[in-house]
Amino acid sequence: MWVSVSVFLGVFSSLTNRIHNNYQIYKYVFINLLEQVSLYKPRPEFFDDVNHYGPFFGILISPFAILPDILGATLWLVILGLVFFYSIKELPVTRLQKIAIFWICTNSLIIAQTNFQFNIITVSLIILSYTNIKKEKDFWAAFMIMLGFFVKLYGIVGFAFFFFSKHKSRLLFWSLFWGIVFFVLPMLISSPGYVITQYKEWFAELIIKNNVNNNSLHQNISLLGMIRKSTGLLWLLNWPMIVGGAIFFALPYLRIQEYKHARFQLLTLASVLTFIVLFSTGSEPSSYIIVLAGMAIWFVIQPRPHTWWSLFLIIFGIIFSSFPPSDLFPRAFYYRFILPYALQALPCTIIWFTIVYEMLFQKSDNYLTDSHK
Repeated sequence: MWVSVSVFLGVFSSLTNRIHNNYQIYKYVFINLLEQVSLYKPRPEFFDDVNHYGPFFGILISPFAILPDILGATLWLVILGLVFFYSIKELPVTRLQKIAIFWICTNSLIIAQTNFQFNIITVSLIILSYTNIKKEKDFWAAFMIMLGFFVKLYGIVGFAFFFFSKHKSRLLFWSLFWGIVFFVLPMLISSPGYVITQYKEWFAELIIKNNVNNNSLHQNISLLGMIRKSTGLLWLLNWPMIVGGAIFFALPYLRIQEYKHARFQLLTLASVLTFIVLFSTGSEPSSYIIVLAGMAIWFVIQPRPHTWWSLFLIIFGIIFSSFPPSDLFPRAFYYRFILPYALQALPCTIIWFTIVYEMLFQKSDNYLTDSHK
């Protein structure tokens, strides 16, 4: 079904002459890299907005960029869906639990694909960082972490699973190896001086984007944005809230005896996927594919039978965090209440605090996943 939707969205957007602006930006990262043109300057003759991805993304998108748009765009969406499917398939849960995750994420996946969003790969790389660490495949875990970092920085959160690794020094070594590889690769089709300059421009552009995001209607759809927009206190600084969130996020790591339990590890994965959207000014409606994956993982590992609280939260989360940007939600209500006050983040915030509470106070060996019973 996901492949069918991917093909439909790619072909439909091409045949109606509406190849999404995001795909045009992606394609020109490769073209600009070849021509050694700035990756972060506007090119309104080809696309709106500006690029926010690292120079290595030009290498990643190159197989699609050299194809005609209808093929490149369609294949891009198919790969997005397949990589996400594979990442969920690799989770250490039962087949039925995976099916539940697939269905919970489907609507948000379609929204992200409609916008040709790289967020689908971001969530996949984070999940695969964990699953490869769990399987003691540190070479590939490091690959996933550094690939995500060199494209969109978010991938660095894969190191949240560092303490679950049985070969920590090996993981660090391969991370350094892949970091060098991804740093150097763009130089092979351009030049070292140009690529180094582009890295400097990339970080400067991200700082500008962060400042713009703070007061943007369609950006900062996060806990940070919800607090600022719903209270009207737009002058509030983000860093105290981020520091507070980071402290809550880190507290469960004090329970070292829990590291070996699959449920604690999966809760950590769910917490990571939720945290990076709730505490990022760059969060937008299509970013919620990342959150929905975290919410779904949390839900399927809840003890059975489900409590009214867990059932309420997952239904609340699907309706108000997944449905709002789609036609499954009343347009007037979305544009009048949900979007202006970033209320899409509300269910995720409650679920994230619930996840942290469970990690802090529940014993994982009393609440095993079905696959370990």
